[in-house]
Amino acid sequence: MAIRDFLLPEFDREMASTRKTLERIPEDKLVWKPHDKSMPLGRLAGHLAELSGWAADIVNKNSFDIAPAEGRTDRPAVAASRQQNLEFFDKNVAAGRAALAGASDEQLMQSWSLLKAGTPIFTMPRITVLRGMVMNHMIHHRAQLGVYLRLNNVPVPSIYGPSADEDAF
Repeated sequence: MAIRDFLLPEFDREMASTRKTLERIPEDKLVWKPHDKSMPLGRLAGHLAELSGWAADIVNKNSFDIAPAEGRTDRPAVAASRQQNLEFFDKNVAAGRAALAGASDEQLMQSWSLLKAGTPIFTMPRITVLRGMVMNHMIHHRAQLGVYLRLNNVPVPSIYGPSADEDAF
């Protein structure tokens, strides 16, 4: 069985759970944050939406430089509205899923590097980066968003089992 065939069902489940959480972001709280050191809710939601698109870049590119010599041209995603953020998320999920679905075992085992000013921070097989930088990273921030929802009295969806607001079974 191909590696992608093991990864795609997990990708689909995690993206569906993330979307379910993003569907609940309160539009009147996008600048709210629980602490001065925390991301505002709109930035956290935007980060979840952009994370889903990293899968395509990891599959299709050999590296990413967080501080390129010519400077960064991209800007961190910030949700302007629930609908805008969901559309961005859905577009990125589709691109990530298509890249994964078309990836060979050989491609997924090839090295991928995270760089800073051209210097490698780390180099790992793409499959490892996909699991860590996309899947696990998304799960971490989705849980964070769940706390933001709870602190704003928004019902938290069930993800891996019941939440205090929903019975998953």
